[in-house]
Amino acid sequence: MNNLFSTKSLSCLISLFILISTNLSAQSSSEDKIEFFNELKISAQWFLAYDSGVEEGNSYNDFRLKRGYITLTNKFNKRISARITQDVSVDKEGDGEGDIELRLKYGFIRYIFDDLAFFTQPTIGFGLVHRPWIDFEQKINPYRVQGTMFLERIELLSSADYGAVFESLIGGYIDDDYRNTVNPKMPGKYGSIGFGIFNGGGYHAIEKNQNKMLEGRLTLRPLPEIIPGFQLTYIFALGKGNIPESPDFNLHSAFLSYETKIITFTGQYFTAKGDEDAKFVDVDAGFKSLANSGYSVFADVKIIRKLLSIFGRYDRFNLESKKNRENFIAGMAYYFMKDSKLLLDYDYSKTLSKEKNSSVEFAIEFNF
Repeated sequence: MNNLFSTKSLSCLISLFILISTNLSAQSSSEDKIEFFNELKISAQWFLAYDSGVEEGNSYNDFRLKRGYITLTNKFNKRISARITQDVSVDKEGDGEGDIELRLKYGFIRYIFDDLAFFTQPTIGFGLVHRPWIDFEQKINPYRVQGTMFLERIELLSSADYGAVFESLIGGYIDDDYRNTVNPKMPGKYGSIGFGIFNGGGYHAIEKNQNKMLEGRLTLRPLPEIIPGFQLTYIFALGKGNIPESPDFNLHSAFLSYETKIITFTGQYFTAKGDEDAKFVDVDAGFKSLANSGYSVFADVKIIRKLLSIFGRYDRFNLESKKNRENFIAGMAYYFMKDSKLLLDYDYSKTLSKEKNSSVEFAIEFNF
């Protein structure tokens, strides 16, 4: 199985090399001339908070830097661009506890192909790239400042990894009115697609075996003229847990989303065997992967459009058919300076051992 998976991985990389090489050799117009740093852009995103609550039986309250991102992008010509994103966080353990850490979240080059059949603006990214699912979900759920998305929070999938990712819109673009008033991100008229091959441990881990992870997403917008905000998504991940023993990991998930000027609603269900970090395994049974499943629902209602919203989310995670964890989030957001926002939220979670964690948070997401 390991040799087969490695052969498939090598075949994907060879095909990718041939495809890009063919396109590069075909370029001859002045539009494709490479100019370094002619469109260099710098942006930043900061998550700052005051948090008070109880975690593992201990009370706390503190001001903190939840996360910070500093991004440099450059478009060299109409086809080739690159992105570097530095991830700023606080070291929570070891000799450097309390220090501000700087690590790489993204570092990749992107190539844009010509439209082909129903593929609109197909691209390939290579390096330390975003993986298909979490990046897409955060384009619908705008509250990453509050916390990670469902599958990332329960540590099944990562948002970024070392590898290659292909993405494309499907069937052209949704109309301008939808993009201007609802959501301009991933504006494929009939949906979008993302597929990639990755190390499998996420950007925060090194590769501990020779297996690679396949992760993919297919999103369909079935009624773009009638209900443009309704989308259906299938997500999968196939590979091994990132430890030398390489236990199986496979995940299948269905996700629906509905977006309008006033409300955003999402619902997700998944079933899986194991996980990418190999935490859900039975060590005594030879690192047998454990079955797990769960669901999540999210709603965001705009009380005053482009200014004030209330939102809520409920997550449920089951391990070996037993309720292992549930989580409830509720909050209010005030928007300013386009996508920047102030948040007041409550986060409550309960585990199988009946351990309860809760927090009340005031947070700021500042984009510039």
